[in-house]
Amino acid sequence: MSLQKGTLRYRVVAAAAAVVVGGAVLSACGASDAGAGASDRSFTLYNGQHVQTTMALVRAFERATGITVRVRSDTEATLAGQILVEGSHSPADVLYTENSPALQDLQARRLLAHVPASVRAATQPRFDSPQGDWVGVSARVSVLVYNTRLVRRSELPRSVLQLADPRWKGKLALAPAETDFQPIVTAVDRAEGPAATVRWLDALKANAAGHVYPDNETITAEVNAGQAAIGVIDQYYWYRLRSQLGPAAMDSAIATFAPRDPGYVLDVSGAAVLRSSTHRAAADRFLEFLVSDRGQRILAHSDSYEYPIDSGVTARPGEAPFAALRPDPVSVAQLGTGATAVHLLQEAQLL
Repeated sequence: MSLQKGTLRYRVVAAAAAVVVGGAVLSACGASDAGAGASDRSFTLYNGQHVQTTMALVRAFERATGITVRVRSDTEATLAGQILVEGSHSPADVLYTENSPALQDLQARRLLAHVPASVRAATQPRFDSPQGDWVGVSARVSVLVYNTRLVRRSELPRSVLQLADPRWKGKLALAPAETDFQPIVTAVDRAEGPAATVRWLDALKANAAGHVYPDNETITAEVNAGQAAIGVIDQYYWYRLRSQLGPAAMDSAIATFAPRDPGYVLDVSGAAVLRSSTHRAAADRFLEFLVSDRGQRILAHSDSYEYPIDSGVTARPGEAPFAALRPDPVSVAQLGTGATAVHLLQEAQLL
């Protein structure tokens, strides 16, 4: 079962305060700017990705290299907040997140190391940090999930903006604190402007009354159970539920919005090495493994149901081919740190 996720900017202050008040800052192992002379046989991974995804990769990396990975898993928001408090004394060497805004935020604070050119040579630049401080590892795409007993496919909205229509009142499931929802808010803001985005969020809040949930896992389960008729999730949540329950237990399906719609967003999961890492060589090897053909094939054949972004590796059978996706063209740079999306969600009193 994956960890519940939260909003980075919204939760970072609370996370930092909890660390300070509770005295929970982890001890650093003699942090230095370059990690010179430190052991390269182990490193610490702060994991904000789904646990099952990460552990499949970690186990394969350890077998291949003999390097031990100490994994600490939590929400990407909590881990990013921890890093901000720990600063140059953080025991973390690598941060692995589900979404790019957390990495963009730490990059803006100059807490990430530059990724070696040899590692970036194996990636597609459009999925990486424009400044070269983190690499994209996998991707997901936002889709509609709908209960097939309650909604016909022909009735589905073609745009995420149409979810504001009163016809969806009492039928819409929403997870406004879900980090996967922030990129959609950012894309709507880019297309419609902030005032229109807040009006849209107000309408979604009214339509989702009684069906506001903490995360995409809950949306997917509740729509499948008929507690809500429709919701917006990343596609892999539905495939995971189908894998857990079996096809016969699925009373839901997924569909994309119209091509380039602001509700049709590609989310990039990425990884970075901290500037304070004392195990830089081992940490860089892990990034290299994540984007390698072997690492991407592990992603493609695991229970992750995420899209590998290596152009030579295909997703699991049954998923729409990655090359066939037609999402909103918003880039990782334009998605930014998520701060604008959080502000708009707060203005609509959804956070």
